[in-house]
Amino acid sequence: MSHPPTEEYRKELSNRHISMIALGGAIGVGLFLGSGKALNQVGPGLILIYAIAGLMIFLVMRALGELLMYRPVSGSFAEYAGEFVGPWARFATGWGYWLVWIVTGMAEITAVGEYFQFWFPGLPQWIPALGALVVLSGVNLIAVKLFGEFEFWFALIKVLAIVGLIVLAAAILVFGFSNVGDTASISNLWTHGGFFPNGSAAALVSFQIVMFAFVGVEMVGQTASESRDPKRVLPRAINAVMWRILIFYVGALVALASLVPWNRFPADGSPFVHAFALIGIPAAAGIVNFVVTTAALSSCNSGIYSTGRMLRTLATEGQAPRAVGKLSSRAVPARAIGVTFCAMLVGVALNYFVPEQAFTYITSASTVGAIFTWGMIVIAHLVYHRRIRAGALPAGSFRMPLAPYSNYLVLAFLAMVVVLLAFDAETRIALYITPVLAATVAIGYLAARKRAAQERELSGC
Repeated sequence: MSHPPTEEYRKELSNRHISMIALGGAIGVGLFLGSGKALNQVGPGLILIYAIAGLMIFLVMRALGELLMYRPVSGSFAEYAGEFVGPWARFATGWGYWLVWIVTGMAEITAVGEYFQFWFPGLPQWIPALGALVVLSGVNLIAVKLFGEFEFWFALIKVLAIVGLIVLAAAILVFGFSNVGDTASISNLWTHGGFFPNGSAAALVSFQIVMFAFVGVEMVGQTASESRDPKRVLPRAINAVMWRILIFYVGALVALASLVPWNRFPADGSPFVHAFALIGIPAAAGIVNFVVTTAALSSCNSGIYSTGRMLRTLATEGQAPRAVGKLSSRAVPARAIGVTFCAMLVGVALNYFVPEQAFTYITSASTVGAIFTWGMIVIAHLVYHRRIRAGALPAGSFRMPLAPYSNYLVLAFLAMVVVLLAFDAETRIALYITPVLAATVAIGYLAARKRAAQERELSGC
């Protein structure tokens, strides 16, 4: 079994970089922008939806964490899928994850385009989207340490903003100052039609938007080969995922729904910007808009990093053109990043031609790809766990709770989310796209396998 070389990467990501990358990956545009539409559709019950989805994501991360402690490598998802499921799984997971981040990056630059209209209402949405893509691609081409620094500060801004919102909401609820002081109340969670005012069906359909919010949390696994101390740092970062979800997702939504009744949030736009605008604090809406723009830039930055590393892993395995796997003099996969940049230009085109529908279309497709990646992580862990029980592999100290039963629970949940995509006209497009993407990946795998066989024949192996 061959593994892609990792010694060529420079171990320039420090403990603080890894911790904040993991934290930033758990807080993205899905919370800052997508939760507005979900809150409008579901009501305060969205808090419970996020908590349930967060628990499932935590179990996925624990499965990934156990695999990372077994063998920390770059391109980890594809490598584990190949080792424990089969060569086809390595190919499908690697390319599938690359596509996930391509479409996620499109969603993030779409969000940047929407947020810039807060300051420049007449500016076409595609212009800031293109500008963000160019700048962040440049950052990733320079050095991994620069990527780590950008991500550190991006994540810190997001964390401070959400903590500030929660603290401000608590102060308003206690002391009653601001324009919403008379209407702000914890009772807003149940007095405007109940906890689920639009019924359980609306709540179930919202899982698609909620799951998109967590796309990127698994990216910490991509940093293993460029981390200075992965065995110590990664378990700590993964264990903190549950607390981050409770504080930054559940806590933020409780604060928002308490400050402003759920039915006053618009379906489009950021609920954070809307809440601060209603509070009436001078410049608060502009500041929050800056924060949510930063969140989108952070996620896109991470996406370019992840896709570059994953595409290079595929290239070194012979499952992508080998020339793409070449590192630059700065030890970054410059050619793979260039391919990613060109692919993400499709997102700029969508913002030009269909700016109103771009975010929903892209997030739906991204969610399906992410579900496949998460599912493959859980399946690979399930096989790994079976080999431990059979005595073929030693057991590690960092274990997934309640395995293998938790594996089956997560897989059933992910299958449910895919089925629920069919019940919304806007998200249903993802189900139409999925067979096309699956067929493309299958054709690609057969072509790669044929080429590998020809190379073996020529080399006399």
